[in-house]
Amino acid sequence: MEKVSPEIKEILKERFGRDSLIALATLDGEWPSVRTVNAVYEEGAFYVITYALSGKMGQIEKCPRVAVSGEWFTARGMGENLGHVLQPRHHQIMEKLRSAFASWYGNGHVNEQDPHTCLLRIRLTEGILFSHGRRYEIDFSA
Repeated sequence: MEKVSPEIKEILKERFGRDSLIALATLDGEWPSVRTVNAVYEEGAFYVITYALSGKMGQIEKCPRVAVSGEWFTARGMGENLGHVLQPRHHQIMEKLRSAFASWYGNGHVNEQDPHTCLLRIRLTEGILFSHGRRYEIDFSA
């Protein structure tokens, strides 16, 4: 496995540094559960705006090990609920997410005033990326 080189960072930023649909897999007891989410990649993690009382967040609370997949990239990581989206510590990332999700963010899908609207961070640990005929096995923890 290789570290996240500048080349890999650029590919990931190009593919996922905007509103991206990715598959997010969690464990529901002994069974996997997968759904498509809107996410933005930044510095070794995907960020998702979601609802703290949703099934996926309940599953992540019980078992934070998750997997993601999209655009010739698969990875494993740890999901964590960072809390309400309006917390001051989230200001910078939320500005990026609001901008990335601008086409749908204000259409009633997200209610920032609801205390259960939360920020999910998926901190990647390892992944496989394909680009222009090359396979990259990535160690995000290195």
